[in-house]
Amino acid sequence: MVSGGVKLLGNTCSPYVNRVLIALKLKAIDFEFLEENLSSKSDHLMRCNPVHKKVPVLIHDNKIICESLIIVQYIDHVWKDNGYSILPSDPHDRAVTDFWVAYFDVKLVPILKKLYIVQGEDKIAVKQRIDKGMKVLEEAFAKCSKEKAYFGGDTIGYIDIAVGGCLGWIKAMEKLSGLELIEEAKTPKLAQWALRFMSNDAVKNVFPENGK
Repeated sequence: MVSGGVKLLGNTCSPYVNRVLIALKLKAIDFEFLEENLSSKSDHLMRCNPVHKKVPVLIHDNKIICESLIIVQYIDHVWKDNGYSILPSDPHDRAVTDFWVAYFDVKLVPILKKLYIVQGEDKIAVKQRIDKGMKVLEEAFAKCSKEKAYFGGDTIGYIDIAVGGCLGWIKAMEKLSGLELIEEAKTPKLAQWALRFMSNDAVKNVFPENGK
């Protein structure tokens, strides 16, 4: 196990922070969580991430790492000897996981965010786009999981963390919008995966209540 202090600047309402929290818990890494008020960000956060001024920020042995997916990759590389691998070792498998993580962040997340601002028929149109995106993601799950529990197979992997870290936010979006965004009738495998992921011991205490 790599020695040295680990601190995480974040807020559990952030899906990107949740990605890092899940990775740290999967790797059984001791860390200190420094809660940030996202409406009044601390000077410490501004100094640690002066470019984006956002959470999460990981501090390891006074070294600063920013951006959720970069942090997850860093965690997996640095703590590689603890018996749990997040990223696949095979170069092709790694390329496939990178592709689907990019698909989710670049294609699906922006559509999900539109639910904050649309109403009426526009809302219906956005929901239809979300349904199409979730269907593609379910097809990716079928291929990547090889009929096992997670995108990563028997254990939670990189795609699981990238997508699953946002499930708390997606559940809150469902409550705000009055829409079911991962429907069992339309994407049963993805819906079952989401329930399985959120009940995993490394995940179930990460997400805040919807009200928060």
